Amino acid sequence: MVNKPRVLLADDHQIVIDGLRGLLNPHYDLCATVTDGLALVEEARRLQPDVIVADISMPHLNGIDAIRKLRAEGLTAKVVFLTMHPDITYLTRALDAGAAAYVLKHSASDELVNAIDTILRGDTYISPRLRSDSVAELLDPNRRHLRSTIELTERQRDVLQLLAGGKSAKEIGAILDISARTVETHKYKMMDSLGLKTTAELIQHAIKHGLAPSE
Repeated sequence: MVNKPRVLLADDHQIVIDGLRGLLNPHYDLCATVTDGLALVEEARRLQPDVIVADISMPHLNGIDAIRKLRAEGLTAKVVFLTMHPDITYLTRALDAGAAAYVLKHSASDELVNAIDTILRGDTYISPRLRSDSVAELLDPNRRHLRSTIELTERQRDVLQLLAGGKSAKEIGAILDISARTVETHKYKMMDSLGLKTTAELIQHAIKHGLAPSE
């Protein structure tokens, strides 16, 4: 009899754990469930699972930092982040931490088993809702330079904060002593890097990630 892959599940909501237990048990050996990031680190060290399925937002230690810590210690388990965040910034951080799959929670019932099977074959899985040209470049091993563009430069942050404050490209140019055309160039580079389509989405991203005031 072939042993099933061993899966460690981490989520701070018991109702999510209960639902995923029924989804995962027929296919894998669910060796443990935990509800915070520190417990994830401890159980992963102890159990050495084949796969870790983890939320990002958890008490005590978030999922990304927990996985980064385990990777630094040499843990080789495949990692799936199961999250509410449909955001390329979180995706980038998850991949940089060592994840092989990124699944949105609302799609878990349709995607999670496929995602786990995909990464056990050595491939990467990203929820279809997040797939875009920017994500394709992010995943392309020959175009890893995109990762460095996800983190905004100091000038881009200046432009973004002023955009979020309601300033026009001409006003921003005057404040930063650059041309309005240069302001627009910075704006579109940020939108492309972050996988966003409109200025409104860019401003919402800035507010969400603390790059601009919400008022």
